[in-house]
Amino acid sequence: MSTQHDEILQDDPVIPPITSSEVVYEGAVWDIRKETFDLPEASGLVRDLMAHTGAVGVAVVDDEQRILLAQQYRHPVRARLWEVPAGLLDVPGEDPLEAAKRELIEEADLTADHWDVLSDSCLTPGGSSETMRLYLARGLSSVPEADRHERGAEEAGFRYAWVGIDEALAAVTDGRITNAIAQLAIFHVDRVLRAEAAGAPVEFRPVDSPRRLVDGRPEFGRGAQVETTDSGED
Repeated sequence: MSTQHDEILQDDPVIPPITSSEVVYEGAVWDIRKETFDLPEASGLVRDLMAHTGAVGVAVVDDEQRILLAQQYRHPVRARLWEVPAGLLDVPGEDPLEAAKRELIEEADLTADHWDVLSDSCLTPGGSSETMRLYLARGLSSVPEADRHERGAEEAGFRYAWVGIDEALAAVTDGRITNAIAQLAIFHVDRVLRAEAAGAPVEFRPVDSPRRLVDGRPEFGRGAQVETTDSGED
């Protein structure tokens, strides 16, 4: 099998002919949608998917080059997981960067002067439309105690830890940190800090750079009005 290629290595947005689309379960946070669609290589494919709002995550790094981790209970896996501040894009029309700033205030009682884009990810593309933009936040300040967000539900049980990047990497490789977003954040922060320590330039995309699989495309997340085509059957 040849591995040589001359084109740019990137994911290709595709909107196939969708012959049917219906919400079969409307949930509190996201919906389950059943869709039938055609591809050049196969037709009449039926898939159930989680119609998701999308999300943002924040890799928070302090002046001592430590990453902030927060432990939160996650009921589907029956565990308290170490994670980075993150949240849903569930405010209509809210810019992802503003959502990330809001989440940092609400989940960590912090603001940041410097923001960079680390990555855009499809977290579980086999079953969910969720995409996440991950930011790097530095130049931190504490939110005054009188202005802090009152956390409820699972967030009321948050535990926090400022962790050196080598310790965080070891926890990932040992299987002690399993949250995929936290793992991604740790790997990115390690890459950035190592490059900066070596004096190598680190290039970031602008914070308002488009999300290729989301921005400018027809909505396909929660609440989307999915356009369907005639299947051609009588």
